[in-house]
Amino acid sequence: MGEVGAHVAEFVDDAEYEEAFATLLEDLVSIMRRRQGKLRGFSRLLKPSRDEPFVVLIADELASLTAYVTDPAMKKRIAKAFSLLLSQGRAVGITVVGALQDPRKEVLPFRDLFPTRLALRMAEAEQVRLVLAEAARERGARCDKIPETLPGIGYVAVDGETEPIRVRFSHITDEDIADLANTYAPDLIGATERISTPEGVAA
Repeated sequence: MGEVGAHVAEFVDDAEYEEAFATLLEDLVSIMRRRQGKLRGFSRLLKPSRDEPFVVLIADELASLTAYVTDPAMKKRIAKAFSLLLSQGRAVGITVVGALQDPRKEVLPFRDLFPTRLALRMAEAEQVRLVLAEAARERGARCDKIPETLPGIGYVAVDGETEPIRVRFSHITDEDIADLANTYAPDLIGATERISTPEGVAA
């Protein structure tokens, strides 16, 4: 990944994704360390700029990078980098967004390092407590009771707030996502293909 520019993005999704993602995470840790060194003695928080932009790391299906990795050394690299970024990255403008379906600690050992958590419809009451907080369901976040007829309903737990917040998302189709990505996405490093929908390539 190297230096992060003002409009640089990187997409990892290939046969070597474990190695590629571990390298990407470690590159971000290096950027984090560099920024920490520049801020030390001057400020505790980074003010994003063109030279030092805000960085967002989005990791979908996190279980494939934690529980399902068979190489112990690779798993350790990924977990270490994730833990460092989650515990120290926010102050220097690096935020991690992760998504998964199984919130157990065996699947996501660094689960507690995510300060803001969102839970949509779930199968069991216990899953609500695992994702949000021990008493979140008792405080109203009954994600296991959200009907299938109400997709997009969920609850958010924010670090420092005791009450979960009910939210509702708009319905976004695959075509909407493809159109958004093709219209507004920055150039992807080494990527030239347009985003495709199941029906074909979006205009």
